[in-house]
Amino acid sequence: MTAIHPSAVVDPAAAIGDGTEIGPFCHVGAGVEIGPGCRLIGHVTVAGPSKIGAGNTFFPYCSIGQRSQDLKYSGEPTHLEIGDDNSFREFCTVNRGTVPGAVTRIGSHGNFLAYSHVAHDCTVGDHVIFSNNGTLAGHVIVEEHAVIGGLSGVHQFCRIGRHAIIGGCTKIVQDVPPYMIADGNPAEIRGVNQVGLERRGFSAADVRSLRDAYRFLYRSNLNVNQACEQIEAEIQASDVLAHLLAFIRSSQRGIVR
Repeated sequence: MTAIHPSAVVDPAAAIGDGTEIGPFCHVGAGVEIGPGCRLIGHVTVAGPSKIGAGNTFFPYCSIGQRSQDLKYSGEPTHLEIGDDNSFREFCTVNRGTVPGAVTRIGSHGNFLAYSHVAHDCTVGDHVIFSNNGTLAGHVIVEEHAVIGGLSGVHQFCRIGRHAIIGGCTKIVQDVPPYMIADGNPAEIRGVNQVGLERRGFSAADVRSLRDAYRFLYRSNLNVNQACEQIEAEIQASDVLAHLLAFIRSSQRGIVR
């Protein structure tokens, strides 16, 4: 059974899934769809249009689905989509898209710690971790299993590759390649996220090939294009290398060096 606290305000036009709990002093607006088994613990605000999947938990003072903070936004219908089984800790903020029909998307199984922020038009993959005050500007793409360190900021239109980790208090103004560790202000690539990859079951051969690729990209006198060519010529092809190279070659802002 759905449980709604008497002090909560739920718009009649909102759709609430079975087994969802809406705690004290929450506000759920029109155009919000919340899937089954979610928990809004208390003082949570969800604005629409927003579609939220199953099993998500929102801790007190989250503000989810509010209008874009982009100054170009002038009230057009924009959207937010959130997957399943995410945890949003205290004071998390997530904004909808900006232009008509635009969508901010968050995947499933993410852990968003206190004060983390996902801005308008971002796309965030599955199994991510945002530490306290990890923040994204607009139009950022975060691939699956990425980790955003505490008090770190990501500039608009940047991309964070899968299985990458960003250290605390880091400033990101270019793309962070997959499988790498970025840290510092300004950010630098410090090495391959070897411990994280091993914990997630990557083979020793894949880790070794990524370390070899890192040396071409960051410990040689080659430019990025030359390094990519050397990686293809000298390291045995694999799925992880293919994704790394495709990510780098599709970069619009350039990669963190």
